[in-house]
Amino acid sequence: FLVALRFLREGRMQTALILLGVTGGVAVIVFLSQLISQLQATIIDRVLGSQAHVVMRPLEEVNLRASTDPASSVLIEPRAQRLRSIDQWEAMVKLAEAQPRVVAVSPVVSGPAFALRGRASKSVALVGVEPDRYRRIVKMDTYMTRGQFQVDGTNAIIGIELAKDLGVTVGDKMFLRAAGGRDELLQITGLFDIGNKDLNRRWVFTTMKLAQSLLDLPGGVSNIDITVADIFDAQEMSERLQAGSGLTVESWMTTNSQLLAALRNQTVSNNLIRGFVIVIVALGISSVLVVSVVQKQKEIGILRAMGTSSNRVMGIFLLQGGLVGFVGALSGVGLAWGLLQFFSSVYRTGDGAPLFQPQLDTGIALSAALIALVVGVLAALIPARRAAKMDPVQAIRA
Repeated sequence: FLVALRFLREGRMQTALILLGVTGGVAVIVFLSQLISQLQATIIDRVLGSQAHVVMRPLEEVNLRASTDPASSVLIEPRAQRLRSIDQWEAMVKLAEAQPRVVAVSPVVSGPAFALRGRASKSVALVGVEPDRYRRIVKMDTYMTRGQFQVDGTNAIIGIELAKDLGVTVGDKMFLRAAGGRDELLQITGLFDIGNKDLNRRWVFTTMKLAQSLLDLPGGVSNIDITVADIFDAQEMSERLQAGSGLTVESWMTTNSQLLAALRNQTVSNNLIRGFVIVIVALGISSVLVVSVVQKQKEIGILRAMGTSSNRVMGIFLLQGGLVGFVGALSGVGLAWGLLQFFSSVYRTGDGAPLFQPQLDTGIALSAALIALVVGVLAALIPARRAAKMDPVQAIRA
C-alpha cells in the first residue's frame, strides 16, 4: 500500500489527470442518471396525474349485414358509437378490486354536454363520480384552487379556464345541457387547476346520479377507472382484466404510447452514455498505469531482486487502480451533487417551479462509486500483470 501511494505521489501530474478523468466520469454518470430519472418521474406524474392507469369500457358496437360479394357471407362495418353503460358494472368493479397490486377502483359516468351561462356556450365533458373513490384515482384535492372536491345534489366543480370562459365563480349558477337535450341548473361549489388548460376548460364534475340522469344512463356507468401500485404493471393488468371481463380495457401505456417510447429512448440513451464514459475512464486509468510501469522498471526490478513476489508487485498496481477509482468516485459524487444543485436553480418550468428537485439517490451514487472502483482495479490488471512478469535483471539494466 505504501509503495502504491509513493508511485502515485511521484507521478503527481499523471495521477491528477487520471483523477480528474475518473471524477468527471463518475459525476457524469450520477448527474445524468439522477437528472433523467427525476425528469421521467416528473413527466409521468404530470401525464398520469390527471388520468387513470387502466380504464375499462364497453365493447364497441358493430353491424353485420349480408355482403353483395358471393365469395363472402358477411361484411363487418363499424357503426356510429353511442354512450352505453358497462353491463353488470358492479361485478366488474369487484373483479378489478380483487386483482393484486390494484390500489383504487372508481366507477365513472362521463359524456358530452354544453355549459351555458347567458349567451356563452361551451362544449364540456360531464364527469359523474363518487368523490371519495375518484380522489384515489386523480388527486383532485391537490388541484383545487377554491372549495373542496366534494359534490352532492346539483352542485358542480369546474376548471378555472371554463370559469373564465363563462364568467362565473364559486357560488354562481350555470345550465348544463346534455347531448340528448336534458338540462339542469347547477351551482358551482369549487374550482380546480389540474395544470392542463384543455382539461380545465372541459371537465365538469357532478354526482354520479345527476350524470346518469343527464346522460340517460339510469343506474349505469360509462367506464371504470383503476390505479395500480406500479404504473409499469398497467399493461399486464389491462390484459388480465380484458381476459376476465370481456370488456375493452386500455392502460396508460397504450393510450400514451409515444410517451412510453420517449421514456424508453431516454433510458437507452442514458445507458449508452454511461457505457461510453466507463470505457473512456478505464482506458485512461490503464494507459496511465502502463506508462507508470515503463517509468518504474528499475524500481520494480529492485523490488523483485529483493525477493518481492510477482503477486505483490501485481498488487501494487492493482492498489493504484483501486485508489484512483475510490478517490475519483468520492469526488465525482460530490461534483454531481453540486451540478444538481446548480442546474435545479437555473432551469425551471413555465410556471417558475424547479424542473427537477436536487435530490441524490443513494442507490445511484453507490452504484456509480462501485463501478468506478471496479473499473479502476480492472483497468490496472493489464499493466499489473506486465509488471509482475518483468524480469528483475532486465528491468534493472533498463
